[in-house]
Amino acid sequence: MSQLSTNDSIRNIAIIAHVDHGKTTLVDQIFRQSGLFRDNQSVDERVMDSMDLERERGITIAAKNCSVRWEGVKINILDTPGHADFGGEVERALAMVDGAILLVDSSEGPLPQTRFVLKKALDLGLNIVVVINKIDRPDSRIDEVLEEVYDLFIDLDANDEQIDFPVLYAIGIQGIAKHKLEDESTNLKPLMDTILQKIPGPRHNPVEPFQMLVADLGYSDYLGRLAIGRVAHGTMERNTALVCIGETGEQHSLKIKKVQVYAGLEMEEAEQVQAGDILILAGVEDVHIGDTICTKEQPKALPRLRVDRPTVSMRFAPNTSPFAGQEGKLVQSTKIRERLQRETLRSVAMEVEETPNSDTFIVKGRGELQMAILIETMRREGFELMVGKPEVIYRRDEGGTLLEPIEDVYIDCEEIYLGVISEKLSHRKGRMVNLTNRGTGRVRVQFSIPSRGLIGYRSQFLTDTRGTGIMNSIFSGYEPHRGDFASRLSGSLVSDRQGEATGYSLYNMEPRGVLFIIPATKVYEGMIIGEHNRDNDLNVNPCKEKKLSNVRASGKDDAIALTPVLPMTLERAIEFIREDELVEVTPKNIRLRKAILDGQERHRMEGASKRG
Repeated sequence: MSQLSTNDSIRNIAIIAHVDHGKTTLVDQIFRQSGLFRDNQSVDERVMDSMDLERERGITIAAKNCSVRWEGVKINILDTPGHADFGGEVERALAMVDGAILLVDSSEGPLPQTRFVLKKALDLGLNIVVVINKIDRPDSRIDEVLEEVYDLFIDLDANDEQIDFPVLYAIGIQGIAKHKLEDESTNLKPLMDTILQKIPGPRHNPVEPFQMLVADLGYSDYLGRLAIGRVAHGTMERNTALVCIGETGEQHSLKIKKVQVYAGLEMEEAEQVQAGDILILAGVEDVHIGDTICTKEQPKALPRLRVDRPTVSMRFAPNTSPFAGQEGKLVQSTKIRERLQRETLRSVAMEVEETPNSDTFIVKGRGELQMAILIETMRREGFELMVGKPEVIYRRDEGGTLLEPIEDVYIDCEEIYLGVISEKLSHRKGRMVNLTNRGTGRVRVQFSIPSRGLIGYRSQFLTDTRGTGIMNSIFSGYEPHRGDFASRLSGSLVSDRQGEATGYSLYNMEPRGVLFIIPATKVYEGMIIGEHNRDNDLNVNPCKEKKLSNVRASGKDDAIALTPVLPMTLERAIEFIREDELVEVTPKNIRLRKAILDGQERHRMEGASKRG
C-alpha cells in the first residue's frame, strides 16, 4: 500500500461549542483579522448565522462552510450546530475535517451538547484545540472549567495524544486569544498559529484516483443541486468525466455545470481541485449524502457516511380545518410530500414514511426542536399543514423486550426549585444521577429520563423555576421501557361552534381554565381555545354575546378586564397537545384543534372506547 501524504497548504477544522458559548462571534473575528473584510467594510454580526431562524433564536441550526487564508495556508472552517437535535448536521461536518476547536464558556464550562459533538470528534480521531472563551466574565472560574474539560476528555475515553491538547484563553467578542492568562495580546494570532501547528493538513494517497464523499447537499436557483464534500484522494481538472456511486454500488454519469471551492463566505470557480480541499459541484442530479463521486476511468467507492437513527416521529398532513386555504399558498399533500422529501435529501438524520392514508406522512428525526424548526421553516415558505403529537420511536431487543430512548438531562437552577423539579421528573420516570452544589445558591443536577418524559415538560420547567433555570438534554441510548405515566393532567376547552370570540363569553369562561385566544379571534367547531382546569375536555361557546334587556343596553356594563394571553408558539403548541389533538400551522396563525372536529362524533367515539 502506498504511503499517505499530507497537503500542508490546507487545514480543515470544525468549531465545537454549546449554544451561546460564542462560537459564531469568534468566527466573525477570524474573518476580520484574516483580511476577509476591508477595514471600512460594513459587516453584520454573526455572519455565519445566515438563516432568519438562526438569528432570531441565537443558535446555529445548519452546519455551514467558509474559508480564510492565514500565512499562505487556506483554512476551511465548518460551523457546527451546538444542539443535539441537529446531530446529523454535526456528523456530516466532522466527516470533512482533520481537527476541531472546542470552545468552552469560562463560567458555564462544558455542557451536554458540547459532550455530544466532542464524543463524535474523538471517535473520529480528530486533533482538538481547547479555547476557554469569555475570560473577562465577572463570574469566570477558569481553572475549574479547565479541570472539567480534562474530566470530560477522560470520561469520553480520549487517547493520550488527544488528552494532551493545547489550551488557549480568549475574549471572542474582542478578537483576543492568548496562550497564558498573563500574556499580553490584542488579536487572534496565537489561535491561528496554533491551528497551523497542531491540526494536520488533510492526508491523502497520491496514487489513488480522484474520490469525493458527498457530506452535504445544497440548492442554487441558478445552478440547481449542489453536492458538497471533501476530496479524499487525487486531483480533478474542471472538465473531468465523473460518475456517482450510490448506496447499492450502482454507477451513473454526472453532468457538472460548475466546480467551486470556498473563498471566504462565497464560492469561487476552480480550474483544478487538490486533495483535502472542500469541493462544491453544481448542477448534479440524483446524488445523495454518503455517495462517492469519482472519475469515470477509475471508479472506486469510499465508506458511506453513517449517522445515528431518529428517536422521535410526528405525523404531518394537509390542513383540513374550516379555515384551510385562507392563509397559505401551499396546501396540497403533493406539495407537502415534495417539501419533506427535499428535507430528507439535506438532512441525513431525518426520514419520511408514507402511511396507508396517502395524505398523511410520518416524519422521523432527532428531537422536538429539529421538528419545530422544520415546521417553522415550512410555514414561512407558505405551507399550511397539520402536525400531531411527537411520539418516541420504540425498539425491541433480541429477546423481545420493549426498549425506549433515554435522555441525560442536565439542570442548572436555584436551590429552592430543586424539590419541585425532582418531583415532576420522578413522576415522568426520571431518576437523579448526580447532584453538584458549590454553595453559590445554584445547583447542577443530572437526571436519566425517558425521551417521552421530556415532551411537554420544558414549558413547565420554565414556569417552575420562574424562568431562571437552564435545562439541556442529550440522547444516551435505549433502555427497557420504564412504564406508563400521565403526560398531561388537564383537559381542553373546545369551541362548539364557528364564529368570532367575544370578550363577554371569554370573561365568563376564565374560571374554567387558561385561555389561548383573545376577543375577536375567529374560531370553529373542534378548535381548542384553552386548557381546562380538570382532566376532561369541555365543549364551550366562546361566541356568546350579552343580550339586550328591558333594563340595560347590550354594550353598557362594567369594563371587562381579561387576563393577558400568552402568545401561542409552535413549541408550546407541540408540547401541549394530546394524542387526539393536532396543531394547525399556517403562515399567519398557530391553532390547536381536535383530530375529530364534530363534537357529537367525538362523544360517540369516546363512549365506544369506554365500552371496549
